[in-house]
Amino acid sequence: MALFIQQNDNRTKLQEQLAAELRAKAKARAELETTLPDGVEDSNYLKDTKATTSLAWVWIAVVIFVFGVTIFLIISSSR
Repeated sequence: MALFIQQNDNRTKLQEQLAAELRAKAKARAELETTLPDGVEDSNYLKDTKATTSLAWVWIAVVIFVFGVTIFLIISSSR
């Protein structure tokens, strides 16, 4: 610990200035990263879309039923 304190005491003005600049850049980058859009919710391709309704399970059931009937017809026609 004493070596670390001594090392900070011997810093030159240039080293202090570089350290301050690096801290400022890191702080600016951290702020910038938190304010960037996520690229999905604010994208233009979502402009005229809507969320899935509560009847989505009906469409899933219809697709499964059609798939099952198709498989049944294929199996029964091969006999």
